[in-house]
Amino acid sequence: MDDLPESLDLTLEPADGERLANLCGPFDEHLRHVEGRLGVEINNRGNHFQLIGQERASVEAAATLLQTLFELAAERPLTPAQVHLHIQETGMEVAEAIAPTDEVVVRTKRGMIRGRGPSQQRYLKNIVSHDINFGVGPAGTGKTYLAVAAAVEALERDKVRRLILVRPAVEAGERLGFLPGDLAQKVDPYLRPLYDALYEMLGFEKVAKLMERNVIEVAPLAYMRGRTLNDSFIILDEAQNTTVEQMKMFLTRIGFGSTAVVTGDVTQIDLPRGQLSGLRHSSEVLKDVEGISFTFFNARDVVRHPLVQRIVKAYDAYQGPGE
Repeated sequence: MDDLPESLDLTLEPADGERLANLCGPFDEHLRHVEGRLGVEINNRGNHFQLIGQERASVEAAATLLQTLFELAAERPLTPAQVHLHIQETGMEVAEAIAPTDEVVVRTKRGMIRGRGPSQQRYLKNIVSHDINFGVGPAGTGKTYLAVAAAVEALERDKVRRLILVRPAVEAGERLGFLPGDLAQKVDPYLRPLYDALYEMLGFEKVAKLMERNVIEVAPLAYMRGRTLNDSFIILDEAQNTTVEQMKMFLTRIGFGSTAVVTGDVTQIDLPRGQLSGLRHSSEVLKDVEGISFTFFNARDVVRHPLVQRIVKAYDAYQGPGE
């Protein structure tokens, strides 16, 4: 099958706990740094690592980098600055060879929307050719906006009967309990990026009418349990804050004639410490499942104001205490 993510298994010897801790950093901050800079995902159990990414070159570069850093970690704990400088000195950040793809254009009543750059183009191509799609990467890379655009096109062309926007109800430093209303109303403000994209493509009045008719539905993830979603376009946003059980529950709601897009940033997980993210887990479990696509974005794919890209890179380069 086309568009399968690349993966590589890596075992670092010797299996020294202190050395591995030096490599990974506090709360795995060094691994998150490498993920953000090279556009890969890193999962590990002890000294066994699995690297997943869209391009073989990036995955192999990450493996080589981890081996080198592991050697350095034998002497002393690594700092974020050392990891950052080593990536730049070795030139691994630019190890990217994306083959040109046929351009996919999303047409809505407000105009045509094209992917900017190879990663966005690959993402759109995956959405139109797969039933379940994952878009993983930092803010500003177009994951949510392009998913909404594809959903609007599918609705306007009568490919689906409704749009369902879903988000896990996880607190990100805020306290949901102090917000007014029931759970759906508490989660509603957190879906603002989805609303903004819908308003831009359909107009405020039409969105309001479609929501009244339940053609567009907004729901907390917990409300998906027990449902089967046929002829729908479902977007699960902020999926890094799902648990493994929640992700499995969501993915098994998909019915006939439906398309699902799951977006998230594995470097911005707000789950309690020690709890595995369903997004991170799913990329390991489902990477070889036919009909499922994974698109990995990194800081180079940010399409907002140029300053946003520099901000993302700066945070990738330095993780403060407790991050």
